[in-house]
Amino acid sequence: MRIEPGMLLAQINSPHDLKKLEPIQLARVCEELRDYIIDHVSVYGGHFGASLGVVELTVALHYVFNTPEDQLVWDVGHQAYGHKILTGRREDFHTNRLYKGISGFPKRSESPYDAFGVGHSSTSISAALGMAMSNKYQGNKDRQHIAVIGDGAMTAGLAFEAMNHAGVTNGNLLIVLNDNCMSIDPNVGALKDYLTDITTSQTYNKIRDEVWKILGKISRFGPNAREIVANVENSVKSFLLEQSNLFESLNLRYFGPVDGHDVNHLVDVMRDLRAIPGPKILHCVTVKGKGYKAAEENQTTWHAPGTFDKLTGEIHKKVLEKPQPPKYQDVFGHTMVELAQMDARILGITPAMPSGSSLNIMMREMPDRAFDVGIAEQHAVTFSAGLATQGSHPFCNIYSSFMQRAYDQVIHDVCLQNLPVTFCLDRAGFAGADGPTHHGAYDIAFMRCVPNLVVSSPMNESELRNLMYSASLYEGPYSIRYPRGKGVMPNWRTPLTAIETGKGRLIREGDELAFLTFGPIGNYVVEVTERLHKEGIEAAHYDMRFVKPLDENLCHQIFKKHKYILTVEDGCIMGGFGSAILEFMADHHYLARVVRLGIPDEVVEHGEQLELHRECGFDPEGIYQAAHKLVVSELA
Repeated sequence: MRIEPGMLLAQINSPHDLKKLEPIQLARVCEELRDYIIDHVSVYGGHFGASLGVVELTVALHYVFNTPEDQLVWDVGHQAYGHKILTGRREDFHTNRLYKGISGFPKRSESPYDAFGVGHSSTSISAALGMAMSNKYQGNKDRQHIAVIGDGAMTAGLAFEAMNHAGVTNGNLLIVLNDNCMSIDPNVGALKDYLTDITTSQTYNKIRDEVWKILGKISRFGPNAREIVANVENSVKSFLLEQSNLFESLNLRYFGPVDGHDVNHLVDVMRDLRAIPGPKILHCVTVKGKGYKAAEENQTTWHAPGTFDKLTGEIHKKVLEKPQPPKYQDVFGHTMVELAQMDARILGITPAMPSGSSLNIMMREMPDRAFDVGIAEQHAVTFSAGLATQGSHPFCNIYSSFMQRAYDQVIHDVCLQNLPVTFCLDRAGFAGADGPTHHGAYDIAFMRCVPNLVVSSPMNESELRNLMYSASLYEGPYSIRYPRGKGVMPNWRTPLTAIETGKGRLIREGDELAFLTFGPIGNYVVEVTERLHKEGIEAAHYDMRFVKPLDENLCHQIFKKHKYILTVEDGCIMGGFGSAILEFMADHHYLARVVRLGIPDEVVEHGEQLELHRECGFDPEGIYQAAHKLVVSELA
């Protein structure tokens, strides 16, 4: 289905084309760009509200600055749909987030206009400051560096670390704060309240109006513009400090708040700021989902709604004839409530993902026992450690790829102190359309090397419940990984049963060939062993459940009985579950033919999970072919 752009947008294949337009035409460009995003996302899916909220910002930035010579960094990356459309990817935008299509996030290898690859949050100020200081060192004093940070990204510690550093530099850095009070869920914390105070303060608005009045005359002062600005700053600095401006206290020149949906005013402001050297911040107030009523009114639902009827706002849902299994994260959310009702020590923690992780179920029913700490994974882990020292048993739910951001805290604050914190790693394995920034590829490898930490994964929803229950009884660090999406059990509410730590299980008896699996990927092997059985090949299947501690008793039985071992995991092949099996084999001097299937040592791009499993050779057909090659060809 081809979606035609509006008349002005159809003429824009690069920011150079945008600059040919008159300022009076920019509002129309914004309308057409917003419509184009709505048209595409309604048909093809993707992130929605965030990009609608920055349409005017996007147009103004590319109209004023000389991209890609001027470096523009987006944070978080799902705000950048309009940016992609204006920078030569309009004709390919229908492939956004689809297998072999363009990425849903800025990506350096995709376009010279994508100055920095993003997917996680709160990296833009650090990256843009690094760019600014490198260019300053190289003598390029005119190049501009813009960090657009919003959709909750300012709540993370990394953003504050970067601003703290920026304030003692003199690089050409403009921080554009897209203040919409949202991430995926509503922003939390004192910073949100502080920004709200600024936007409603008559004092700040009065100062803002005076500053803009003077800045609007800068061009008349010619070479004395910088001196004029310095005088303006000196005249209001004491007053600003009296009002405790957070950004001014970090030595960042603060401008705003301004209406982030007035494109012509944004153009004027940005032109003025471009002439001011050094680090500065422009505070723009926007509405997530701007221009689409349903998205403005229900911003969490419309963050990434899937396909929908753009006229009625009805989100398309598949009509299924029989009961379907729940999503793993929903099983987690309901089980958290069940466990918390049984055990008063249990608390829930999430870094800004209550809806995505389904901890919102517990937050609704037990609001005093579940915490959203903002986009702050490091804090989430050490906060959990602090809770554990006082007799609580925190369940810290973090997406697998986001846990990478808190690895030091896992080691230093939890595991070295052997504290009872349970890490529930959602989105383990391939995350799907979000691509390599969100794939949970590495957690098996980086978790299993840490002392004191149990590393587990359920094969189905019932096992997830039982592992969570087992973790609640365990007096030490415990991690449970599970994938994005649906499981395999429509009737998943089974009685809770404790699983012995480090205990695997036999799924199917077999002869020479044995499959060893870790996690839900084992459900593929159930299909494969049945197919092999019909061909007269009796393959055994062992669901190991734990990669640490490994069930050594079961491993001894396996290696004594089977000549051919095939390990399957949806994690990185280097250092993962298969590596643990090879280490066991080497340590105990067994001889066997072992083949490992998993995520290769390369960046795997975005696509549906089954598409990516197929690409990497561990979809059901790939597993079958690997087994057939291993056994049948060997016997032949």
